[in-house]
Amino acid sequence: MIERLLPAYVSCAATREVSVADGNLFPEEEELIATAVPKRRNDFATARACARRAMGRLGLEPVAVLHGKRGMPLWPEGIVGSLTHCEGYRAAALARAGDVLSLGIDAEPHAPLPDGVAELVVLPSERERFAAAGGEAGDIHWDRLLFSAKESVFKTWYPLTLTELDFEEADLTFHREAPEGREGREGERAGVGSSGRAVEGTFSARLLRTDPAVPPVLEGRWRIEDGIVATALLLRADQREAGAPQSL
Repeated sequence: MIERLLPAYVSCAATREVSVADGNLFPEEEELIATAVPKRRNDFATARACARRAMGRLGLEPVAVLHGKRGMPLWPEGIVGSLTHCEGYRAAALARAGDVLSLGIDAEPHAPLPDGVAELVVLPSERERFAAAGGEAGDIHWDRLLFSAKESVFKTWYPLTLTELDFEEADLTFHREAPEGREGREGERAGVGSSGRAVEGTFSARLLRTDPAVPPVLEGRWRIEDGIVATALLLRADQREAGAPQSL
């Protein structure tokens, strides 16, 4: 699913398994989760199993994936990447730093956000666009899609700046692609819930906080399939110099 959202030169691996066999982790990884509850251990281990599969597809030997501040994965030199895990889906996406400056992926259950969360995530301008396009009466949970996309934005932003980016510091606009591949209106119905068909589209993130390391507008892709919302965003290695939005 994630691989559909990223260029072919990004190595992706995903699983819907909830656990992996014992012995999958390196000793230094085991230290990081020595006191973790079983769910946390499974999330950690399955995401890293995906990461090592993605490493192999890049011709790399498997190595431990530790983390820095804010949980940022620490990749081998010359590699950039991102991890995600939610109930029912785990994934990793890796690329060579010569091709990609930074990337972020996220997956979430396709369900409404818990009570009170949308108020912390959705900007008034985003809410107005959803309302103008039919609001949440359609078959896409736009609040959850927005949350996921902002997570992907943060995962792309943070490794380049090492600074926080709050939910209200990115203003997102979504476009939905019609089944034939044509772009549709934001919020246009196509039967995700009724027919079970996958749907996808693009999004633009206008950053309300600026940093010279990151262009002011980022472009990403999203997909909903089999009860999972997935989003992805990347910056090409030449984009910082170009300073223009980059579409996946």
